[in-house]
Amino acid sequence: MLKQLKPYKVLQERRIEELKSDAYLLEHQKSGAKIVLLSNQDDNKVFSIGFRTPPEDNTGVAHILEHSVLCGSKKFPAKDSFVELLKGSLNTFLNAMTYPDKTIYPIASRNDHDFHNLMDIYLDAVLHTNIYDNEKIFLQEGWNYNLTSAEDELTYNGVVYNEMKGAFSSPERIVRREVLNSLFPDTTYSCESGGFPDAIPDLTYQGLLDFHSRYYHPSNSFIYLYGDMDMEEKLQWLDENYLNEYDRIEIDSAIQLQPAFGQRVDAIKTYSAGSTESEVDNSFLTYNAVIGTSLDKELNISFQILLYALLNAPGAVLKQALLDKGIAKDVYGTYDDSLYQPVFTVGLKKSNLASKEDFLGTVKEVLERVVKEGFDPKALLAGINSYEFNHREADYGRMPKGLIYGFSSLQSWLYDVDAPFTHLEANDVFAELRTKMTEGYFEKLIDTYLLKNTHTSFVAVTPDKGLNARKEEALKAHLKSVQAGLSQEEIQQLIQRTEALAEYQNAPSTKEQQQVIPTLSIEDIEPKASTLYQTVNQVEGTTVLHHNIYTNGIGYLRLLFDIKEVPRRLLPYVGLLKSVLGYVDTQNFSFNELSNEIHIHSGGIHSGIGTYANAHEHRDFKATYEFNAKVLYDKLGFAFDMIKEIVFTSKFDDSKRLYEIIAQLKGNLQRNLISGGHSAGIGRSTSKHSAVADFREAVSGIAFYQWLEELQANFEARKEELSTSLQSLIGFIFRPENLLVSYTADDQGYEGLEKQVSDLKAKLFTQDVAKEKEAFTPVHHKEGFRSPSEVQYVVQTGNFIDKGYSYTGSLRVLQGILSLDYLWNNIRAKGGAYGCMSGFRRNGDSYVASYRDPNLEKTYKVYEEMPQYLKDFKADTREMTRYIIGAIQDLDTPRTPYGEGSFSLECYLSNVTEADLQKERDEVLSTTESDIIGFAELVSAILGQQQRCVIGNENKIEDQKQLFDETLDLIKH
Repeated sequence: MLKQLKPYKVLQERRIEELKSDAYLLEHQKSGAKIVLLSNQDDNKVFSIGFRTPPEDNTGVAHILEHSVLCGSKKFPAKDSFVELLKGSLNTFLNAMTYPDKTIYPIASRNDHDFHNLMDIYLDAVLHTNIYDNEKIFLQEGWNYNLTSAEDELTYNGVVYNEMKGAFSSPERIVRREVLNSLFPDTTYSCESGGFPDAIPDLTYQGLLDFHSRYYHPSNSFIYLYGDMDMEEKLQWLDENYLNEYDRIEIDSAIQLQPAFGQRVDAIKTYSAGSTESEVDNSFLTYNAVIGTSLDKELNISFQILLYALLNAPGAVLKQALLDKGIAKDVYGTYDDSLYQPVFTVGLKKSNLASKEDFLGTVKEVLERVVKEGFDPKALLAGINSYEFNHREADYGRMPKGLIYGFSSLQSWLYDVDAPFTHLEANDVFAELRTKMTEGYFEKLIDTYLLKNTHTSFVAVTPDKGLNARKEEALKAHLKSVQAGLSQEEIQQLIQRTEALAEYQNAPSTKEQQQVIPTLSIEDIEPKASTLYQTVNQVEGTTVLHHNIYTNGIGYLRLLFDIKEVPRRLLPYVGLLKSVLGYVDTQNFSFNELSNEIHIHSGGIHSGIGTYANAHEHRDFKATYEFNAKVLYDKLGFAFDMIKEIVFTSKFDDSKRLYEIIAQLKGNLQRNLISGGHSAGIGRSTSKHSAVADFREAVSGIAFYQWLEELQANFEARKEELSTSLQSLIGFIFRPENLLVSYTADDQGYEGLEKQVSDLKAKLFTQDVAKEKEAFTPVHHKEGFRSPSEVQYVVQTGNFIDKGYSYTGSLRVLQGILSLDYLWNNIRAKGGAYGCMSGFRRNGDSYVASYRDPNLEKTYKVYEEMPQYLKDFKADTREMTRYIIGAIQDLDTPRTPYGEGSFSLECYLSNVTEADLQKERDEVLSTTESDIIGFAELVSAILGQQQRCVIGNENKIEDQKQLFDETLDLIKH
């Protein structure tokens, strides 16, 4: 039927059995737009439109444009169209993203009406944007001079400006940028598409408009449709409403190849270290190689497997050799295949520039030995099986798989418009690699691309204490100079411009503008709450939850052991144990052999810690140590055997290996604390008034990180105590009375599970142990943590049940109103922060937080004014419907089979029943304007508890230390 659509020409047509999809590549003949269709039975439909957007400088024009086009269009003129969609759509995905060479606008929804609305709004946004009519969009989203009076100091502000200040506070982000600079000095990849904070103010409004007019045309577009829909109808609509108004033009956006170097290039750069951090053992060293092009599917998959075998697997040959050399505390590897010319990186963390030659020499020596002597075949087979398992499972969590397939399509399509399907099929490659691995294929790849390849670089990024402070002073001096050079008339113009921008930000879109945005009705919403897949069985007194779901032959096993009565002094060791079990030698396997064995026969086995607040007794909670395994049904016995091997025979006496684990874990936590300061701050602040949060803080939060820092710094003195404590935990945790089993599979997969559980129970520990029940005592404490960041993460928390209020589903509606209306307008649009959020949990724990925020005290003032905003709140029926739909969207996020099992388990452990879920849903659906107004007192009670935590810029926190009871350094070593 598609061939009969006159506006289009079908260029390719094929069946992709791996995706159960009929695939088409079409061209819109008038506009030149290229369209990929993947037609199948998946009701989670996906649409995206993308453009090749190669930047020519570091101003972040592509990134700022991505933000700006979503701030109103001709057909949908509301200045906050994107936020309106977030508030009032049933989308399963809604976002936009800027890459080094492309910008993509994807949406997904299971509701046909909603899906069509989202397509319409996104297409109008990118093709008919309002940026040509309103410079204030650019000033808000990109950058602006901020001057409220002649006596004030001139400053910069802007959402993207502050977002990138936060991004480049991460040394890892700086490393990646410098790697691209070193390898691609003559192509677009040498430019930062996100924008350097120092360069963003060089972008002019006209520059933004020019970039849009140059690249945002259907002739330069990549349109993608996936799922169960009438493709013919969608194509006709696309033609009639958008594509037909454009004529084909020639657009020079092709990504150029960087000519290979004749020899390796070296580069040394710096990052800002905190005032208390050491400059010794704190450098990043990388060896980087360009690997062909992304059009070579087999090469691409092969290097993913090489990455596993050389660097990512526990004990991987190159990683372990570098650790054994003693020149770094952590070793990592990456394979960046989001570029036309992918990059393979071997990296050291916590190293020193003086180790350069040892680093490069060891890399060369190990790779030459592997080429000469050959790989351990089990390491390669584990890599192939692991990659293939993930490919076949196609479980991407909250990301629709159709969206991931769209991204995969662009890996080739962007660089060869006739090759969109290259990376959508892989099964043939896995079969081929199993044969080639015995024929020296991977060894030849190493020789060709990592040893003899001259298109390589060495990049070091070293710490520089005080760099942030010097940059801040230089920026102040620059702005002071700019201000001093302005005439009185120009100063008044800047003040007026600042006022005009504030007026624009303060003025809501008109009712007429908002009502143009299509909306669903309450009748479009399924009134029934989620089903819980919970069959509760008993095996010799042990609860076994069977989540009876079709899983395509994969069993999802979870063994949970109660750890709530572990003595308080041992809790940090529990946090460490999850990174030790499975990563140290056992009786029958070295730790790298263990990893290979697991990945050859399963989709992975790992352990972690779960905490589950009781929905009906807010001070109560469950805490568990958990083993998770993904296996084909016939490998269930293998999963239990491996878990028994890990639990009963792990060796904790290898102090060298324990130190490696501690150093790697500390480095990962440090990175997460700096880049995810909002999450860390919420956890820390909540731990002061919540027992379950206090437990989490001890095993995974800032307190755990501080404990880990001290453990690493005093490792030699504490290593025997460490081994003893870990060993004692094994007997304390893995006991029959502590066990609960959760298994997601159909009836066929469940067969044999109960015998495996019985056999496991017979081996668990039964000796007497001294359990403890320690009462939690709330404390009031406001903390500011100084970090090497240019921005802040500003948090305030509290508990409404402690103040006599009860949980209701209407709080989910309140969360959307605060996060996407009040906080968005005041903290993001006006304040310039990249993000803001709020949350109200069933156990009463609540929070408000900002993300990559230039402000601190101003943000707390915004929080303080929330109750007044709620008292004055007004919303008509249509607006309330949109808020309700937004809240339902979060409840109705599609879940994979693994996700369904996990959700049912979480509800069971949290004492949430289907009746509770239905009550919550009913309360969401019946929320009224008066309910929201009534929450003013609840929010006031939360804020009145004055629980605060900030992670952010050292100088900013010290300048405003009156906000805190105590200020501390986040990172000490």
